[in-house]
Amino acid sequence: MTAPQQFAPALPVPALGGSHVIMTTMKNEGPFMLEWVAYNLSIGFTGFVIFTNNCDDGTDLIADRLTELGYASHRPNDVSDGSPPQHKALRRATAHPWVREAEWLMCLDVDEFICLREGVTTLPEMIAAMGDCDAVSFVWKLFGCGGVVDYDDRPVTEQFFLADAEDDPANGRANGFKTMFRNNGLFAKFNPHRPKGVPEGREGDVRWSDCGGNLRPMAQVTWRGWPGFSHRYARLHHYSVRSIDSFLVKRDRGRTNHIAREQTEHYWSDMNVNRIEDRSIAPHTARMRPLYEALRADPVLGPLHEEAVAWHRAKIAELRARPGWDEFRDWLRANAIRTTATITQKDY
Repeated sequence: MTAPQQFAPALPVPALGGSHVIMTTMKNEGPFMLEWVAYNLSIGFTGFVIFTNNCDDGTDLIADRLTELGYASHRPNDVSDGSPPQHKALRRATAHPWVREAEWLMCLDVDEFICLREGVTTLPEMIAAMGDCDAVSFVWKLFGCGGVVDYDDRPVTEQFFLADAEDDPANGRANGFKTMFRNNGLFAKFNPHRPKGVPEGREGDVRWSDCGGNLRPMAQVTWRGWPGFSHRYARLHHYSVRSIDSFLVKRDRGRTNHIAREQTEHYWSDMNVNRIEDRSIAPHTARMRPLYEALRADPVLGPLHEEAVAWHRAKIAELRARPGWDEFRDWLRANAIRTTATITQKDY
């Protein structure tokens, strides 16, 4: 591993796991990885256990380099048997030393960014503000394509600002959440949205919180927000579609939980929500920027990022040349800014 003194001043000393660990699965996400890693380092995550499968764009190579630097631990995730990649990876993650030694764990995807609020800048600050708990769930705020057609090699958090309404989800899928939880022996099983496997008879011991410090009985927790769910200290910004051209690549890749299913018109209609303008993530993005630029300046990560970007652009061109795909793209463009409410500006 590179010695700590060789790192750019903007980057934290690698924790080789550390207290706050993300478990994630990736396939062909190379152009978006460095922003996501930099952002999560900037808010207090300390390590990334990355599982990859069937990558063509160098996602696995970027994960390898992040492993060499001490920020990540990369594991191949063979899904040749047709298993859902995310569920298979999470089963494997339970035995990983970084996972076993972390204080807090979370399953998070590369298109999900925790936006802290109320002047809070790190996850430990958030827990201190809202009160101690065993699990805290962050409800999605869906961000649409905002009419952006072309792929651009810029941070996602600096491109897409049209989102769902704050407390009026556009559809049932829009109030899904992800959960950060303590690694304190209460949870033996990790699922994409929430941990499970609480020992029989201990369900009542679990302190499960929304993002305002309000506790909820575990028996009443599913994978979606509940009435009165507080977003006071954080919201999970979910950039599930990105630009129209990037969505073509996502459609071709397949889904993390259902490997044989494409992302089609139904998925786009649910997830491409453009009802209000929300730029509340901007202060966090500004803090992320020096880390992002330092990662891109790495002599290995920089070229790997450029190669992933080139692959992404070539893939878009290839997909558009396939029969029916340009027509699908035309449908996406025609439905780029369809909303169920008038767009208004609101910074939360």
